[in-house]
Amino acid sequence: MPSIFAYQNSEVDWCEKFQHLELVAEFYNTFSNVTFFIFGPLMMFLMHPYVQKRSRYIYVIFILFTVVGLFSVYFHMTLSFLGQMLDEIAILWLLASGYSIWMPRCYFPALLGENRPQYLCLVVTATVVSTFLAFLRPTINASALNTIALHIVYIVAQEYKKTSNKELWHLIEVTMVLWAFVFTSWISDRLLCSFWQWINFSYLHSIWHVLISITFPYGIVTMAMADATYEMPDKTLKVCYWPRDTWPMGLPYVEMSDDNKSC
Repeated sequence: MPSIFAYQNSEVDWCEKFQHLELVAEFYNTFSNVTFFIFGPLMMFLMHPYVQKRSRYIYVIFILFTVVGLFSVYFHMTLSFLGQMLDEIAILWLLASGYSIWMPRCYFPALLGENRPQYLCLVVTATVVSTFLAFLRPTINASALNTIALHIVYIVAQEYKKTSNKELWHLIEVTMVLWAFVFTSWISDRLLCSFWQWINFSYLHSIWHVLISITFPYGIVTMAMADATYEMPDKTLKVCYWPRDTWPMGLPYVEMSDDNKSC
């Protein structure tokens, strides 16, 4: 039986391989993860005041996002089965953490009512079971994770219909556009690999890494804004952008107060 540490023994096959360094299976897919190490800690810093007032468990999300980048580096460098599982399980727990903290109570299963502790137990149980099931059919893990992500997109779309907050509208619109690019780059790399190799452009998955890292802050802030409507109705959340609000592009974060102070 081959070792789970063995080089290139994962069943998942991406387009880019052995084009630059012999010991790095996928050069661009490996080093494009640098954005995870930038945006994870930076968002932790920018969102610190919000986290202190909402829930310190939110720090876990930023840590897991950085861990996803670390495991993704290991996976794409080696294409080992262990690397694949670490990468996908970290993403699973990242999504589960977001579900646990920010899922509006009105979307809870009917049998739970609006009891968040019970909902948290349900999410943790389902995630633990899914972690073990991930080892049974590793080739479908990525598709299953994308299905979960699509459910989050559905929830965001429902909140878009409900809200009258123009800032939240804008955030959701930008997030949806980014997600469309994210999904397109991922599915194109998976299904049209032979075409991209034919035109010598096998870098769509590395582009996916960069796009998902940019989408992450927008998704986090979108969920925080939607959550505040239900969990902190007495607080005012304002969307700010790093490094400056006046720049046409920036990294979104929230500032929270009891009044309408500007950033």
